[in-house]
Amino acid sequence: MLLQGCRQLGIKLTDQQVESLETYLELLVKWNRHFNLSGITDPLQMVGYHLLDSLAIAPYLCGGTVLDLGSGAGLPGIPLAVYTPEKRFYLLDSNGKKTRFLFQVKLALALGNVSVANSRVEDYECPDQIDIVTSRAFAPLATMVKVASRVTGGRGMLLAMKGTYPAAEIDGLPDGYSVTRATPLDVPGVAGERYLIEIPLRTAAR
Repeated sequence: MLLQGCRQLGIKLTDQQVESLETYLELLVKWNRHFNLSGITDPLQMVGYHLLDSLAIAPYLCGGTVLDLGSGAGLPGIPLAVYTPEKRFYLLDSNGKKTRFLFQVKLALALGNVSVANSRVEDYECPDQIDIVTSRAFAPLATMVKVASRVTGGRGMLLAMKGTYPAAEIDGLPDGYSVTRATPLDVPGVAGERYLIEIPLRTAAR
């Protein structure tokens, strides 16, 4: 399923990357039994809704440093870090159980391009300049742009992953923020709509 789905997305994985993603999935299934990291428990469903859904935004990562807000179980950060080892990923979550899982994944997969932080985004200071902020289910867009602008110093781009087209959230963006691109994503194994919303960040969030 993973290889077939990646072919449909135009993504080519090495044997090592396939092995790493399989290991990640095994760890997610194991930890999910005790820590409720995902509402999906079927490993086959996880391939589509977690791995392929995350990898689908890989072509839109323009920049070398990525912050994954509210990373949770490492989505989309971990699959993207496996696929793009040349980029640096910061996985941020305020839940200690989830960040302990992320630390375990980082060690098991030997992901030298991943850093994990257990912190509220309001208190977080990233050691690097962030080019891209990703988020899968963190908050409404109006909240995302404000916190992402603060943590990046108002530079870079927010890539927000949404289900159905978030028309009301886009209409509710603060003054000065606008969507430059809303891309429908056809993710293999995922039923329903998926959208990637791209919003340039600003220095002053009103």
